[in-house]
Amino acid sequence: MPPAAKRVPWRWLVAGRASRRLVLVVVFVALLLDNMLLTVVVPIVPTFLYTTEYEGTNSSVAPAQTEPAPPALKAPPFSSMFSYFDNSTVTVSGSMSTVDLANGTESSHLPQPLASSPPLPSSCPEGKEFLAKENIRVGLLFASKALVQLVINPCVGLLTNRIGYHIPMFIGFIIMFLSTVMFAFSGTYTLLFIARALQGIGSSFSSVAGLGMLASVYTDDFERGNAMGIALGGLALGVLIGAPFGSVMYAFVGKSSPFLVLAFLALLDGALQLCILQPSKISPESTKGTPVFTLLRDPYILVAAGALCFSNMGVAMLEPTLPIWMMQTMCSPKWQLGMAFLPASISYLIGTNLFGILANKMGRWLCSLIGMAVVGISLLCVPLAKNIYGLIGPNSGLGFAIGMVDSSMMPIMGYLVDLRHTSVYGNVYAIADVAFCMGFAIGPSTGGAIVRAIGFPWLMIIIGVINIAYAPLCWYLRNPPAKEEKIAILSQECPMQTKNYTTQKTLRDFPLTDDSDVEAENAE
Repeated sequence: MPPAAKRVPWRWLVAGRASRRLVLVVVFVALLLDNMLLTVVVPIVPTFLYTTEYEGTNSSVAPAQTEPAPPALKAPPFSSMFSYFDNSTVTVSGSMSTVDLANGTESSHLPQPLASSPPLPSSCPEGKEFLAKENIRVGLLFASKALVQLVINPCVGLLTNRIGYHIPMFIGFIIMFLSTVMFAFSGTYTLLFIARALQGIGSSFSSVAGLGMLASVYTDDFERGNAMGIALGGLALGVLIGAPFGSVMYAFVGKSSPFLVLAFLALLDGALQLCILQPSKISPESTKGTPVFTLLRDPYILVAAGALCFSNMGVAMLEPTLPIWMMQTMCSPKWQLGMAFLPASISYLIGTNLFGILANKMGRWLCSLIGMAVVGISLLCVPLAKNIYGLIGPNSGLGFAIGMVDSSMMPIMGYLVDLRHTSVYGNVYAIADVAFCMGFAIGPSTGGAIVRAIGFPWLMIIIGVINIAYAPLCWYLRNPPAKEEKIAILSQECPMQTKNYTTQKTLRDFPLTDDSDVEAENAE
């Protein structure tokens, strides 16, 4: 092989490492796998715990209950039998018999049928009390991932400022792979809980580093909005595939099968990161980022973070409670428990890609306001469903509206840092991920307890009203104020209008030189 031909793969690799699109592909795949693992357990865990704990416990009691029925129980209903021992007629009605002493004559009256309650359909699970308690346990298991992620996110934000985004992304892949394998072979609630918490650590590294990397690569606000929409499409696709894929594979192949498939895909993602991102390379930020606590004191960042939290809290409450509610009220089979989330996932995928572009034209604050209102209305309609087909409309509206909020708020977080703080994005996307995780921590953990106390319909009413009430706060993001130095840097064609407060301080000429500060002080 000639030397020029040998250099072709190396040239392609060097070109790939300089390509923003391949960085976007890496982040897309990482978010895809993270959210597939996030939702693939949603239909599996409730039925797996019911099968292993409730049915497994009662199966040992079953032999004592299955004794052969007495002969009278096997007789046809309303049959009569003459006894030659005492010249009486025995009338049999199911398990009851009446003996009429008629001095050798047969009974003249017919037996009355016994009143009995209609049997439940065979697909309905037994043990309603166990299912009610399971709401809390499943909710805590689902919330463990977000709770761990909540704690780890600020640390990852600081780490990315010091060593860059590449190494944390690869660390996230390694932890995610270990968590996936652990899910495949866990057979108890405790092991599943540990695997879910471990997933939270890996997800924190992947999401914070991935979104921060995109914000640093795509510096133009319009391009950044489009890139964030595509990356969130990976998140949406993971949510889209996860729950239906998990329910079908669990019902027809087995519990371990979906997790083993995800582990194989994670290995491919790791190979892609090794080729594109150079995870052994330390590349700290050239400027020091704004501290997390300073960003948390910014009211505009808090409003954007709150919108992310409450809009995602609705679907987070649905994940542990909707499958159990379907088992109780609709007697749904295993495969339907995951398919119920399919409309929400498809509409979320459409919403993130559509409003990644549209939100830039109509105003991201307006998209977020409308999206939160639609989230609330959709949640109020969920308890009205009588079967799985009745869930298509509310879940579709829910997914589409959350897509509007997410695709609008993620670019706003980066824009607010550009507008009001230092343009280093690790910390602000750590805050965005913390807000996202708070929704997925508070939602499942409190949702199960609320369902057990006052019922599933009231849970949907509470979170729906909260979203509708919060929506008007997005109006404050329409015209956020900016620092004077930032206004001169930012493009005047930015879709969000800025507002500045005039001061006595003399403005410095641009571009800045080393003597600019001295000249400004002398002018004062």
